[in-house]
Amino acid sequence: MGSMLLYKTRQGPVLELSGQHHALPTQDWDGLLTHEDLAGWLKSQASSAQKVGAPTQLLAPIGNQEVWASGVTYFRSRTARMEESKEAGGGSFYDRVYSADRPELFFKATPHRVVGTGGTMHRRKDSKWIVPEPELTLVINPHGKIIGYTCGNDLSCRDIEGENPLYLPQAKVFKNCAALGPAILIAEQPIASTTGIHCEIQRGGETVFTGQTTLEQMKRKPEELAGWLFREESFPNGVFLMTGTGVVPPDDFCLQPGDQVSITIEGIGTLVNGMD
Repeated sequence: MGSMLLYKTRQGPVLELSGQHHALPTQDWDGLLTHEDLAGWLKSQASSAQKVGAPTQLLAPIGNQEVWASGVTYFRSRTARMEESKEAGGGSFYDRVYSADRPELFFKATPHRVVGTGGTMHRRKDSKWIVPEPELTLVINPHGKIIGYTCGNDLSCRDIEGENPLYLPQAKVFKNCAALGPAILIAEQPIASTTGIHCEIQRGGETVFTGQTTLEQMKRKPEELAGWLFREESFPNGVFLMTGTGVVPPDDFCLQPGDQVSITIEGIGTLVNGMD
């Protein structure tokens, strides 16, 4: 069988398998993400579930899960964050985090702060340096097992964080600060390290930034990050974990109203969001 993609739509969950789409017989999204054997159950449903057309009105693939995030997992991110905070004397923090055993993990968003593909993200009006952060995002069940992957945008205010590392929550957590989608790639085996991540930003119909990386550039593996998150935490509905970015726009770049950010991860799809 081919890869399985799980979509959340207004009509209910839809499974894409081998190019065909199937309406699943449940409206319980949390039940799906906490299933003991989600991949096996989805396969069993494909033969009997009603076939439907490709979904068009997609929702963020989240229920009652929290969104957490990892930082400084790529060398490119380490360099950028050292640069943004050097005037405040915090540059060495990020170098130490990059080389430490313990990763940087932080809370990112509750479900109502998350938008799906086609949704509009919010630019903090008190930030003058706000950028997208394209990230592979892990879908983890209550037992700490990675059950899937999706595209994530960890929208960040680099000037606020750079002023003082203690301002990280304000730089990261605000309304519509996170985006997820378009689908969850259901994991039957770990995602390939060669998987590519691409970001494109358009302004007025013209491309103003493109960048790409691969998961091979990550210092920390997804399983390691998930293990640290679950060391002293519990997530009864599962959790989403963004894994850091290796695609960083230049220091003179800032998102503007009306910009469109497209994040593509091989095998998952393209997450597209506008900016207010």
